[in-house]
Amino acid sequence: MGLARVMSRARVGVHACPVMVEVHCGGGLPTISIVGLPEAAVREARERVRAAIINAQLEFPAGRVTVNLAPADLRKDGGGFDLPIALGILAASGQLPQQALENCEFIGELGLSGELRGTGAVLPAALAIANSGRCLILPAADGAEAALAPNAEIRCARTLLQVFAALRGGTALPEPERAAVLPPAAMPDLADVRGQAQARRALEVAAAGQHHLLLMGSPGCGKTLLAARLPGILPPMNEHDALESAAIQSISSHGFNPALWQQRPFRTPHHTASAVALAGGGSTPRPGEISLAHHGVLFLDELPEWSRTALEVLRQPLESGSITISRAARQCEFPAHFQLVAAMNPCPCGWAGDDSGRCRCPPERIAHYRARISGPLLDRIDLHVEMPRLPPATLAAAAPPGESSADVRQRVIAARQRQLARAGKANALLNQQELLRDCALAAAEQKMLETAAEKLQLSARALHRILRVARSIADLADCEAIDRAHLAEAIGYRGSIPHF
Repeated sequence: MGLARVMSRARVGVHACPVMVEVHCGGGLPTISIVGLPEAAVREARERVRAAIINAQLEFPAGRVTVNLAPADLRKDGGGFDLPIALGILAASGQLPQQALENCEFIGELGLSGELRGTGAVLPAALAIANSGRCLILPAADGAEAALAPNAEIRCARTLLQVFAALRGGTALPEPERAAVLPPAAMPDLADVRGQAQARRALEVAAAGQHHLLLMGSPGCGKTLLAARLPGILPPMNEHDALESAAIQSISSHGFNPALWQQRPFRTPHHTASAVALAGGGSTPRPGEISLAHHGVLFLDELPEWSRTALEVLRQPLESGSITISRAARQCEFPAHFQLVAAMNPCPCGWAGDDSGRCRCPPERIAHYRARISGPLLDRIDLHVEMPRLPPATLAAAAPPGESSADVRQRVIAARQRQLARAGKANALLNQQELLRDCALAAAEQKMLETAAEKLQLSARALHRILRVARSIADLADCEAIDRAHLAEAIGYRGSIPHF
C-alpha cells in the first residue's frame, strides 16, 4: 500500500487547469473517500471506479482509499476524473508503476464494465497539453475533438484494461484520427437580394472591416434576408481563430462537431432570450450567445423587442472583445470578438416614413419605441442603414439578380488582407494609437469630419468608428489614404438613421 499521483485537467471557462489526483491506500475498514472540492458527479466516481476495476479483472484494494484532487480550492465537476482516480488506485496498490504515469495526463469517464466513455469539452485540455510536454490519454469517443489541437500528443483507449496494459508496457495506444473537414454548407447568396444597393454596400463594408451593423426598415424590406448573407461574404478563419471558436463550441451545452470546426458561427437567438442567455452564466459558468458567436456573427432581429437588461449586456463586450462572468464561488472570462448585426422596424407598426402613409403611430409612441435601445449601445454600432420598401417591379421574378456573394467575397478578402498586412487585425479592432497611425486625415477631410461631428452631435467614440469605417472603405477601393469620398460615405452611415 502507498501513495500515487496522477495528472488530469479541470475546466475553468475555456481553460483547462492542471489537477493532481493524489491517491493513498492504507489500512482500515474498506472505504473510499474523495476530497478536494468535488461536485456530485465526481463524488459518485467512488462507485463507478470500484465496479470498473473489479469488472476489468483487476484488484481493488481492501483497505481505506483516500483521493485528493489538488488544488483543493478549485471546484471539480464532471465524470472526467474517473480514469485518473482508477489509475491512481491501481498505482497506489502496487499494480501499476508510478513511473508509467509521470509523463501522461488522463481524462475519461468509466462505465461499470470498465468501458471508457467520452466526456466532451476536451479541446481546451488538448490545447493546454501541447505546452506541457506530456501525453494526454482519453476515451476514443473524444479523440476526433482532441486531434484538432496542433502539436499535442494524444492517445485514445476504449477500456480501462487497455490503458492499464499500455502503461505496463503492452501494446501502445493509438493516436486519434482527425475528422474529415466537411465542406461549408451552401450559404444564402447575395444574388437573391433585389435592390437595396445602400444596404448591400453597407454589408460589404461591414464584412471587410468586421464592423457592427444596424438595419432599420419596414416589414419585408429584406433586413433578415440581407443579414443571413453576411457569413457567405466573410473571409475564411485562420487556424488560430478557428481553434479559439472551436474551444468555445466544445465547452458549450449545444454539442460540437469537429468536422465543422473551421466554419464561422452564425448565432440568431430569439428576442425573448435573457441576459444570462446572451452573456453566459450558471453555477458552473458556460458561454452565452455572444461568446458562441466568437469570430462569427451575432444576429439580433427585432432589436427594440429585446429586454433592456439583455441589450445592455452587449455594451462592454462590444468594446473589449471579452466578457467576465462572476459568481460567488468562481469567475470565468470568455472571449467575445463577435460581429453584431441588428435589425429593427422604425416604429411599433413598422411603417413609419413609408410612402404609403399607412403608419398611424403618434410621434411620442415612435420615440418611446426607439428609446428602448440606449444611446450608448447605438454609439457602439458602426453602420446605421435605413432600408426603404421596394417597389413591386424590383421584387418581380424577372428582375435582374444582384451581384453574387462569391464576387463580393473576393473584394472583402482582398480588403481584409490589406488590413492584416498593415496592422495585423481588422479595422474595427484598431486601438487608439493604430487609429492615429492608419486613419490620418488631410486638413480638408479633418475639417469635414469636425463639421459632421458638430451637425450630428457625435461622440468621440462615434468619430473613431467613422474613421475605422472610412479606412475599410478605402481598403475596398485599394487606396492608401482616406479621401473625401471615403469619409463622406462613412459619415453617411452614421447620419442615415435619425438620432433616437
